[in-house]
Amino acid sequence: MTALGCRFALDDFGTGLSSLAYLKELAVSSIKIDGVFVRDLLSSSRSVAMIEAVMRIARELQLDTVAEFVESQAVCERLMAFGVTHGQGYLFGRPQPLGALLASLAAGHQPDLDLRRQAAT
Repeated sequence: MTALGCRFALDDFGTGLSSLAYLKELAVSSIKIDGVFVRDLLSSSRSVAMIEAVMRIARELQLDTVAEFVESQAVCERLMAFGVTHGQGYLFGRPQPLGALLASLAAGHQPDLDLRRQAAT
């Protein structure tokens, strides 16, 4: 599928018992770090340890990373320090009706989920 320009992400990484097996068996190009680890990143050493472990795996397998539940600049900056490159969450935008989203996209507004650029603004 990569010859066609398709890329695959493994969603909710870290919460399923078979997440590691999926990495071995599937040709994924990125993993999404489950929000359960990101949500309390600033207050839980266990979440820090989990994100560090996921990032080590991602680096070894040369995978892009996306963090769910990025809701504050402080969380964004901490994720960047770990090497996470992309995020999704309220820091980047709130849910909106599909019509409003399509109108925004048609007007040329593209969401920027790159943590490095988000932190610079």
